[in-house]
Order: sequence, then C-alpha cells, then structure tokens
Amino acid sequence: MEFEKWQGCGNDFVLIDRTGDASIDDLDVKLICDRHFGVGSDGLIVARLSKVADARMQMFNPDGSEAEMCGNGIRCFAKFLIERGLVDKKTIPIETGAGVLTVEIAGDDVIVDMGAPILEGDRIPVLGFDGRRIIDESIEIDGREFKMTCVSMGNPHCVVFVDKISGVDIKTIGPKFETNEKFPRRINTEFVEVIDRSTLRMRVWERGAGITLACGTGACATAVAGVLSGRSDRRAKIILDGGALELEWRESDGHVMMKGAARKVFAGRLTM
Repeated sequence: MEFEKWQGCGNDFVLIDRTGDASIDDLDVKLICDRHFGVGSDGLIVARLSKVADARMQMFNPDGSEAEMCGNGIRCFAKFLIERGLVDKKTIPIETGAGVLTVEIAGDDVIVDMGAPILEGDRIPVLGFDGRRIIDESIEIDGREFKMTCVSMGNPHCVVFVDKISGVDIKTIGPKFETNEKFPRRINTEFVEVIDRSTLRMRVWERGAGITLACGTGACATAVAGVLSGRSDRRAKIILDGGALELEWRESDGHVMMKGAARKVFAGRLTM
C-alpha cells in the first residue's frame, strides 16, 4: 500500500489514497501512526470518494479514533490530491466530518475557509452551558482554577489564556482537560499567551494524540477566543511549536480563514 508523509507546521500525517477502494478495514491506524513500529505521525488521513465535493477526507487520531476535521491536515490533503492527480484545479471543495470546506492553493501556502465557529455550549459540546457562549468561564482541573473559552471548529476546543506559556505543564494537565466530565466527546485544549493584539503564542494538547507541534483547528479556535474575550484583533498570527499560521475571523460572513504551508516529507510503501 503506497502512502505519503506530509506536514503542516510540524503537524505530520500519513496520507493514503482509497478513492478506488472503499475498504479501510485492513488499516491498523495505531500501528501506522506509531513512531517506533510504524511510519509515525499525528494522524492518518484517507482520501475517499465524495458525492458532494471533489474528495472526502477521513481523519483518524493516533489512538484509532476518528476525528471530524483537522486544519493542518486538510492543507496537506489538498496538496496530496493535486500531486496524486486526483484533482486538477487550485480551488478545491473537500468533504469532511465538519461539512464541505473550500481550500485554495496559493503557491507554497494553502488557504482554507474553515467556516463559521460554533459557540453554543450544547453544540460544542460542553455540559452545563446549553445555548450559551463560554467565555472566560471557570473550570477546576487537578485542584486549580482555569478560565476557559470554548469553541467548535467542527471539533471541540477549550482555549485557556495564561500569563506565561512556559509555566504550563501541558503533559500533566492536558489529559485531565481532555477527559474532564464537562466534555462528553473529550476536548482539544489550547494554552495561549498573548504577545500583542495581533500575535498569540499557542501550545496544544490534542484529543486522541497528546502534545503536537501544531493544530490548525486549535489555531482557529484560539483566534476566535481571542476576539470573544477582547484580547486580540480579528486578524492574528498564531505562533505554534512547529511554525506559524495566519488567521482571520471575518466580520463580513463570520467565517474563519486560515493560511499556512503544507509540505511533503517522503513517500513509501507500507506492508502490514
């Protein structure tokens, strides 16, 4: 089985073309993503046929669970489709678990219309906030009080602004956020330090993956949370461990636009 390895801001993925084969039963996601016994990645992305778009992106976390969407992953996926000859245009509608998103290839960069964020607590979902926005609300994790702003970009995010990101033990506190009872579908958690109104520094604990170098939907959620809480402007650069993304939460239509690079690392053949 042929595969390609891609990365966006250090967020790396194994991509496989299954547009000609509906079966994915033989894919051992955990083994493929394992960095010692497999290829090694933050997730597995499978290209599938779509009835509503040019292709469907199926995204799996390293623990084998299926994710609705991945912001860095969809940029890699768009370039993968072009390189494999599955599409031959620069503007590509892609079906995801979060709906159909439009991706535009702009040289080395890929621009994604991530759609409008979901802000109602019951739709994110976060228990106890039916129909209400969650902005700087208190949550107790491991005996400490944090202020959370929650956003869904098709997948759930909890954004926590901190004074110094270097003072956060993400490896310890991240999994306790992920599995907290307030989050029935678990949660991705972003810890964010405000540099200035147009620059935010973000680190992430991803649901089903742990600490990663970047998270595209997390960067989108962070940009939205910054505006909602009055900490940042609608245009901002989000600095991640693996690089930077340019974000804009457009006032005109409420959509979040994400711009960043996506690059192929290598290709190979997988035997299982």
